[in-house]
Amino acid sequence: MLPPVIQTSNISKVYRMGTEEIHALRSVTISIKRGEYVAFMGPSGSGKSTLMNIVGCLDTPTTGQYILNGKDVSRMTDNQLADVRNREIGFVFQTFNLLPRATALDNVALPLIYAGYSKSEREERAMESLRSVGLHDRSKHKPNELSGGQRQRVAIARALVNNPSVLLADEPTGALDSKTSYEIMELFEALYARGNTIIMVTHEEDIARYAHRIVRLRDGEIETDQPNHDVRAHKEVVHS
Repeated sequence: MLPPVIQTSNISKVYRMGTEEIHALRSVTISIKRGEYVAFMGPSGSGKSTLMNIVGCLDTPTTGQYILNGKDVSRMTDNQLADVRNREIGFVFQTFNLLPRATALDNVALPLIYAGYSKSEREERAMESLRSVGLHDRSKHKPNELSGGQRQRVAIARALVNNPSVLLADEPTGALDSKTSYEIMELFEALYARGNTIIMVTHEEDIARYAHRIVRLRDGEIETDQPNHDVRAHKEVVHS
């Protein structure tokens, strides 16, 4: 049996604001296997964003241990975390975070520069990643020449280009209309079907229903962690 790709053990996160201590996470233990599709849900202040930041190696826990793909990242330096992020995590953000003057191809190829690939290798891998999200025919377009849904597809292609262990999506439909949101969620379902491990942070119930497991947080603790037996079907949303 394969070890989990993500394993946290009693992680807590405390922020100090002057003399006040804010407990953003309290002894959170979670295990995510390779190939799972998980949603982190919860109201504002529940701890879901803090948990995402730790899982994504953007932050470290105050106490507890975090093992990512066999590596203990709990006490790594910022430089070590940056290296792990580039190799292990593919990020998809609500606001796309694309370079406005760069083409779709150059935006997707960006992580490969830090990974040391040659220009020809970068372009080949970036084009393949764009093809995987159905946007290879828009490779020379800049973000302002693309729709919101197309920009998010470019961002997803960029997140996938390094073949990361985990695809981490933070409110991936937050800037999109309903129809485009459902199209992006169908793309995530296709990526999951291909074997990608996906963690999505959302506060929207209808978006969380696409995930196959839902972890609900409240006041820095896991309230429930259950399989989603009612995964939202494609047919349900095609005509919405």
